[in-house]
This record gives sequence, structure tokens and C-alpha cells, in this order.
Amino acid sequence: MAGESSLTRVALIVGAMALLSLLILLPLAEMLAEAFAKGVPAYFAALADDDTVSSIRLTIEIAAIAVPLNTLFGMAAAWCIAKFEFRGKQFLTSIIDLPTSVSPVIAGMIFVLLFGAQGWLGPFLRHHDIKVVFALPALVLVTIFVTIPFVARQLIPLMQQQGRDEEEAALTLGAGGLRTFWHVTLPRVRWALLYGVLLCNARAMGEFGGVAVVSGHIRGATVTMPLQVQILYDDYNGVGAFALASLLAMLAIVALVARRLMEWRHRDELRAIRAV
Repeated sequence: MAGESSLTRVALIVGAMALLSLLILLPLAEMLAEAFAKGVPAYFAALADDDTVSSIRLTIEIAAIAVPLNTLFGMAAAWCIAKFEFRGKQFLTSIIDLPTSVSPVIAGMIFVLLFGAQGWLGPFLRHHDIKVVFALPALVLVTIFVTIPFVARQLIPLMQQQGRDEEEAALTLGAGGLRTFWHVTLPRVRWALLYGVLLCNARAMGEFGGVAVVSGHIRGATVTMPLQVQILYDDYNGVGAFALASLLAMLAIVALVARRLMEWRHRDELRAIRAV
């Protein structure tokens, strides 16, 4: 039985590794091969293209706005849901989960219906010369929508598991709500918070569907990195498309490696937190 169990385990591991290689490693290798097909100078020349540089800058700008806002919202929402009982708690939880079940394309269409020229707020925005759709505000709004769950969903289960005893003790000793959160709650969830921020940032930089709807594909103005990859690919610029795609992939890999390194470096502390 022990030999059969060991054989089954080995077969499952080999099967999992083969599947991962087929679905992840081989496509990554092929992408890098295509990106460097014309040599290293051509690779960096493709990344130095004006429109590509503009898409990189815009993507970073969107993430720099959306991720901090979602971090603040995620911490506040997790604090409320995990530490307090109030009417509408289940509704708030459902709203946080909504972006995971709604297509980003639908989210983009909703913002067009709200802020587009023919949308509900279109006449008001046009009268006050405020541009939302086909501009940075719509890109940020869509990105915030699709990345709302990541920070909150990392924090809520951990906060619920830890309970409220330490916070109640701090309040009893005279600490205010903000001080209690900063000195008691936050240190106990900081690693989960960091994981949520990393996931939120990766999702924000890789968003395609919703951004494609509200961007208008204006080159050099509203085209993000994923959209620029599609544009280059449609223009039969394989080196440019795969070079930019490889940059996106490397950013995701760096975030994953950073997470694993932090898990390894602080494994004892993480184990103690999870045991609470």
C-alpha cells in the first residue's frame, strides 16, 4: 500500500508538472523566443518606441492611482466586515465579490453608459467640459472596479480568524479607533495586506477588457500596455508585441518572486499569525 501510495503521488506530481509546463512554461519560452527573434538590439528598440513608452507610462500611472485607493478601501472594508456587526454587512461583502463574477467588458460598458457622450451624465460632463470616457479618468475607474476584491479578500478571512479580543482590550485601555487599527490590527495583517497589494497591482497592470471599452484606443494617449500588445500584434509587429508582453510577464514574475521571498524570510512570523 505504501509503494502504491508513493507511486500515485509521483504520478500526480509528474502530471501536474507536465500540465504546468504545457500551459505556462512553454508559452513563456515561446514568447521570449519571439521577442528576441531579431536580436537583443531589436528587443530594446521595440520597447523604446514612442507609443510603447507612452503605454508603459500610462499603465504605471493608472496602477499608481488605482492600487492605493483600493488598498485604502480594502483595509476599511475588511475592518468593518471582520470587526463589526451592522445591517447591510452581507450586501457589502457581495458587492466586494461582484467584480469577480462580472466580465470586465460589461464593467467598461457600464462606465460608457454612465459617462459617455450619450450616457446618463454625458450632457452634464459635456456642459462642464469634463472628459471621462476615452481619457484617464475612465481608465482609472475601470481598473479600480476590476481590482476591488484583491486587498479586501486577503484581509477579511485573516481578520475574522484573529477575532476582536486585542482590539477590544486596546479600546478598553483608552486607545482610539484609528490608533487601535494602526498599532494593533495593522501589524497583525501586514503580510496579507502586502500580498493583496501585489495581486491588485498585477491585475491593474494587466487589465485588458474593461480598459479596451473605455479607452478609445487613442495611440500615445489612452493605450495601456495590454492594448499596445494587441495593436502591435495586429500590425504584424511580432517583435514589438512579444517584447512588451515579455515585460508584462516579467513584472508579474517579479511580484511573485517578491512574495515568495517575503514568505520565506518571514515564515516564522507568518506561521505565528496564521496560528492565532
